[in-house]
Amino acid sequence: MIGVHLNLLPDTFQDHEPSASELAALDQAERERTLASWARFQDWARERQGYAELQATRPQTLAYGLTDSPVGQLAWIAEKFREWTDSRDRPEEAVDRDWLLTNVMLYWLTRTAGSAGRIYYERAHASYPAGQPEPSTSPTALAVFPHDNFIPLRHIAERTNNIAQWTEYDRGGHFAALEQPELLAGDIRRFFRGLRCETAG
Repeated sequence: MIGVHLNLLPDTFQDHEPSASELAALDQAERERTLASWARFQDWARERQGYAELQATRPQTLAYGLTDSPVGQLAWIAEKFREWTDSRDRPEEAVDRDWLLTNVMLYWLTRTAGSAGRIYYERAHASYPAGQPEPSTSPTALAVFPHDNFIPLRHIAERTNNIAQWTEYDRGGHFAALEQPELLAGDIRRFFRGLRCETAG
């Protein structure tokens, strides 16, 4: 593996209230980021996690509703674009309306709301090995967009990832490839160009 570029690195946010000793071990900037990460996770758990719980426990029931109603399918996806993007009132502030409608139509015309959401059920019911995952040695880049669902923390990411590039942007959200394609593409190019130079040298 040459390298891995991501704009979402699961389980690298603050998922519990940080203790005084945890915070004391961090510099001021990472301490503030940790507290912000914890606050965003709390908001997520309180206000935004319902869709995931539904798909993880009753995906087929939801699938019937989304497959039966184009308005239901539109509402289901448009809400995510509004909540998870760098927008204030309407998702099309962050993502072109035609792109959004194309996304919805792909689910609607192919009747794949159920199969697309099934990953939540499979993940919730999978048996994973106990303990911390084995650290990756592959060079890993993370492009961080400020309006994503979670705030990743580098000190957590580095426990199981070989972070070679960490870039924080001032705009963009969860759907970075649709919201900020130039920023994301530039980040990917910079990362792999650097790896190519290292292997050539």
